[in-house]
Amino acid sequence: MSIPVPVLLTLLVLSACQGHMAALLQTSNFLKESIRLLSMLLETEVSCDKMNVTNIFADNKHDNETEILCKATTIAWESGICHSYLKGISVNLLQLVRRKSAVHKAPCPVAAGNTTSLRDFLVNLRRVLQRLVKD
Repeated sequence: MSIPVPVLLTLLVLSACQGHMAALLQTSNFLKESIRLLSMLLETEVSCDKMNVTNIFADNKHDNETEILCKATTIAWESGICHSYLKGISVNLLQLVRRKSAVHKAPCPVAAGNTTSLRDFLVNLRRVLQRLVKD
């Protein structure tokens, strides 16, 4: 008793679609969890809010979303001594970068340049992640 080829092909396609949907859901969960952590962190008064970090959002016309996420991973990780939520955010961003690109290996190098406060960086990062959730 053998299974007809069209049935096998249909099962193969359905299993591939389920894997893709699972990956999309997991990516969405990483984004939503990061936004939640950012919102909680922004509601909290922390002593290092005014700490200077590189402003990766200042001139990101040449950077794509994956590069921005990769650089944000680096900044969040380096700022993790400020608040434990930043470590969680950096781990989530790292997972997103790994899912989106085989080229970028987070943490990405972040060139010194214009700086901004950690608080402003977090606000801009939340805005980028919210835009990604909508897309």
